[in-house]
Amino acid sequence: MFFQHVYDKSLAQASYVIGCQANGVAIVIDAQRDIDVYLEIAKQNNLKITHVMETHIHADFLCGSRELAAVTGAKLYLSDEGGEDWQYQFPHVGLKHGDKVTVGNLTLETLHTPGHTPESISFVLIDHPASDKPVMVFTGDFVFVGDVGRPDLLEKAAGMVGTVEKGAKQLYRSIQHFGELPEYIQVWPGHGAGSACGKSLGAVPNSTVGYEKIRNWAFQYGDDEAGFVEYLLDGQPEPPTYFAMMKHLNKVPRPLLIEVPKYPKLDKEDFLSAYRHGLKVIDTRNKVDFAKGFIPGSINIQGNNSFSTWVGWILTYQEQFLLVADDKDVEDLTRKLMRIGMDNVCGYVSDITSLGLELQTADVIDIEAFKGYVGADDTQIVDVRGESEYKAGHIPGADHIFVGTLQQHLDKIAKEKQVVIHCQSGDRATIAYSLLRRNGFNNVKNYSGGMKEWKEKDNQVVK
Repeated sequence: MFFQHVYDKSLAQASYVIGCQANGVAIVIDAQRDIDVYLEIAKQNNLKITHVMETHIHADFLCGSRELAAVTGAKLYLSDEGGEDWQYQFPHVGLKHGDKVTVGNLTLETLHTPGHTPESISFVLIDHPASDKPVMVFTGDFVFVGDVGRPDLLEKAAGMVGTVEKGAKQLYRSIQHFGELPEYIQVWPGHGAGSACGKSLGAVPNSTVGYEKIRNWAFQYGDDEAGFVEYLLDGQPEPPTYFAMMKHLNKVPRPLLIEVPKYPKLDKEDFLSAYRHGLKVIDTRNKVDFAKGFIPGSINIQGNNSFSTWVGWILTYQEQFLLVADDKDVEDLTRKLMRIGMDNVCGYVSDITSLGLELQTADVIDIEAFKGYVGADDTQIVDVRGESEYKAGHIPGADHIFVGTLQQHLDKIAKEKQVVIHCQSGDRATIAYSLLRRNGFNNVKNYSGGMKEWKEKDNQVVK
């Protein structure tokens, strides 16, 4: 058996290539949208991708299953569980609980594992030349290492009211059934640490059923369904706004993008024309360089592993936008954007000093300067971290406005006061700072050291 774990650090998303080398065929589970990685794996290992599968209708990334099937001629195998409202709306081979898919000498058996979503399925793998006993289970967003999938995304991100408690109870029952699997089976989940699909995902890529029964909190509640539901729903991170669009696009027919696009490097005239026509500018440079000089109105979203998530929070799918990025980073940024369907890139520039614009600078302050503002009547301190982080401990007197929803809550920022923003260690604060400056808040300072430095130096924290 051939096996390869493909991991996208930017979305903490896992996909899998499993092949039968004797027959030269392979299956891909939960493919990312830039499919060249799978084509190259298959080529290097003399495999033909004949089957493409998904564990559920994903909300956090745009799945590349259809692109992969279109290029390779593979068949799509997707869930037909969950009821009428949870059916994929394009041609596929439907899978129900107990259905088996044969790929050469391999068999994958379908388990209906609802809770995260009603149609969620897992795949139990049997490698027949080695044994007729199952060896792996691919759980998607059902069971993670140390955690389980959250059932509140449908309501919080996609607006499907009334689904949270029902999903939580379904997940509780699915967990009970999952615990009946042999303890030696390897667990390969759809996400790792850093994903917004859970609150405490482990950093290691895989586990076993037995390990999860011992260490995963979800298996410790026994007959206490109410306690399980309460803990499951408490403290979940805010789901990015783009999740609703992902859930839609992964379900319905859409144009396919079978190659990584190449966006143009714009000359001065073309960039300024687009900029003056109102296109947003996403500056992907690091926060230190941004602070030294930035295009007025530009938004600083650093091109690190969180780049696509924050773009998905800040931009809509209807608007074109421009990038500020180094030439060497453009392909990586393009891949990160296409994985969430953000395809409306007009182009990019790498040298903002050549544009002839009067650049602005950021007002970044250190901890000693920041202390002078704490408790001052004419100052508003704004903590832009997540709600659970704020509740766990914050600076005295700080208001909470999460950076992802800051644009919808500008009325809570006092223009007549000195505004000082911070997050945990500065990355989210630079996004918030640029958003405020873009929206006419000029009396803003950024305490970049954030809660990390504040606590390290033993300053007061309240709950």
